[in-house]
Amino acid sequence: MEISEKLLCLFSADVREENGEYVVDVPRREVENGSLEPGETYRVALISRSETEAGEETDSGTDVSASRAGDGPQPPVEPGEMRYVEIEDLGKQGDGIARVERGYVIIVPDTEVGERVKIEITEVKSNFAVGEVVEE
Repeated sequence: MEISEKLLCLFSADVREENGEYVVDVPRREVENGSLEPGETYRVALISRSETEAGEETDSGTDVSASRAGDGPQPPVEPGEMRYVEIEDLGKQGDGIARVERGYVIIVPDTEVGERVKIEITEVKSNFAVGEVVEE
């Protein structure tokens, strides 16, 4: 399945009926991580579900181990991965900040706003990664 670069977040949720309307709850972490802003309007896409051999539901085409309900989206980068990024901001301690899919943050030390650099991902956390410049 192809996923748009405009995707802000990805999570699993149940659709429930409430006062004659159907409601999907957005997890608090999506707002706290800065993916979404309360009061804003967003387009919503629904992905069909399929049954696995073990009878556990998962998103179509997604590895069961990486898609358990409640785990939230996985980081869009892996340690050792090489990427070209543009530094958009500076962090509180002066490190460059790049954003990739869904607004995921990559911290790149010793860079300046506006630089476009090739980096190697050295550390990956659930809400950010750290990259090292390998080519300016």
